[in-house]
Amino acid sequence: MPLSASGQRRFLARTTRLVGLTFLSASFAALILDVPSDLDVLAVTLPLYGLIAAGFTMIGRTRSLGWTATVLLAGVATILLLGADALGGSAGSTVTAAFLLGSAALPALVVCNLDTPARIITLAVGAALVIAATLITTSRTLSLVETLVSVIVGWSVLVGVAVWLSVSISRALDRIARLGRAHLAERHATETEAQRRQGARLLHDTVLATLTLLAHSGVGVSPDALRVQAGEDARLLRQLRLGGTPMPRSSGAYTLEATETSDLGHTLESVKQRFDRMGLTVSWHGAGRLLLPSDVLDAFLLSLAECLENVRRHSGVSDAEVTITQDDTTVRAMVTDSGVGFDLDQVDSARLGLAESVIARIREVGGRTRLFSAPGSGTTVVLEVPKL
Repeated sequence: MPLSASGQRRFLARTTRLVGLTFLSASFAALILDVPSDLDVLAVTLPLYGLIAAGFTMIGRTRSLGWTATVLLAGVATILLLGADALGGSAGSTVTAAFLLGSAALPALVVCNLDTPARIITLAVGAALVIAATLITTSRTLSLVETLVSVIVGWSVLVGVAVWLSVSISRALDRIARLGRAHLAERHATETEAQRRQGARLLHDTVLATLTLLAHSGVGVSPDALRVQAGEDARLLRQLRLGGTPMPRSSGAYTLEATETSDLGHTLESVKQRFDRMGLTVSWHGAGRLLLPSDVLDAFLLSLAECLENVRRHSGVSDAEVTITQDDTTVRAMVTDSGVGFDLDQVDSARLGLAESVIARIREVGGRTRLFSAPGSGTTVVLEVPKL
């Protein structure tokens, strides 16, 4: 809130400057309407008008209490000079100028000076002097009651405006603060949901896959390969238990280290070695070495690994082909098997392996996924990610 309070004070100071300069200009305009008669008055009061204008300008920038006192004293002096008989000004124009100065221009100082005792005392003393000077100057053409009521109304209106602005701004700042808290809560909820989804993907890609393999007695996988995979999963779970945040790395392995870029040729070899252990022979075609940002590469390789895991588990064949291509903006992987295939219309979009570990993961880095399959005709999955 300190910045908001500072902004509120700046707004009130600028409002003071706007109102003050507006009515100061009106007062000066009234004075120059009868220049021949008011020439002496104009010559004497012009420097004071300039000083008051400079004071309002500085108040709008700094909200200085010193400039507030200067404007009040210069305003009182100007009002008294406007009523001086020795200067010979015309009664109508000088009275109007003095009245506008005392009942509208100088009361504008109220808008930004009601927040501390020193400012309130300065305003109270200044207001008393301004009212007295205005009564003296306008007594030739206006009755005492008319002048007093008009000047007091002018000051009172500006006090009301100052209070209304302060209350309105405070309420607006309070609403902004509530919106900020709501935004933080929503962002926290979004981050929590993202972490939950990441955790679900992590478990699906690692621990659940291994447990599913064990549930089927490890058919097609050597005991040593199962032991290695189970050891990696156990290490991952220990990291989670100790409060770590495992980061996905090549081919479905998770570590606590993050990298900016990785060598795609090396990580593709890691994917190949992983599925060789699992009994799936992967043939690689196309580009062998690429560089991608770590987050894009992680999503690309983890989705690719999930596609190969689906081939191993569901296709009924023990081999697959992966073709990697690239152009100036996109890297593509096409995973193909000649297995049993399936009916695309029968795929449950809520399945975690497809919806989260492949489609959503690729979409989150700005890519897209395309799926082609039919019963008895095998399956092809195309993964596309941007080169950022």
